[in-house]
Amino acid sequence: MEITTQPKVFAPKDFQTGLLSCCDDISICCCGMFCLPCLGCSIASDMNECCACGLGMPIRSVYRTRYNVPGSMCKDFLVNYFCMTCAACQLKRDIKIRKRTGEF
Repeated sequence: MEITTQPKVFAPKDFQTGLLSCCDDISICCCGMFCLPCLGCSIASDMNECCACGLGMPIRSVYRTRYNVPGSMCKDFLVNYFCMTCAACQLKRDIKIRKRTGEF
C-alpha cells in the first residue's frame, strides 16, 4: 500500500498578539475599554455562540482548543479574572488576524 498524503499535524500556535498588546489595534482596545459587553457580543458572534458567552474563561478555552493554542483552563480563568478587558481584546485581535489570514 502506498501512502500518498500525510496526515495534517497542527503544531500548537500561541495567540497572535500578547495579552498587553492593546496598541496593536486601537479600535478593539477602545471598544474593550468603553463598551466591554459590546466586545463580548462581537466575540461570541464571531464564534457562533450566545452573546452572554462572549466574555470569560469558557469562550477563551473553547477558542484555544479550536485553534490549538497552548494553555490551560486554570490560566484562562486567571487571565480573565485579573484582566478581563485585556483578555477579551487579545481574543478579538486574534480572531481578526485569523480571519484576515483565512484560518478562522
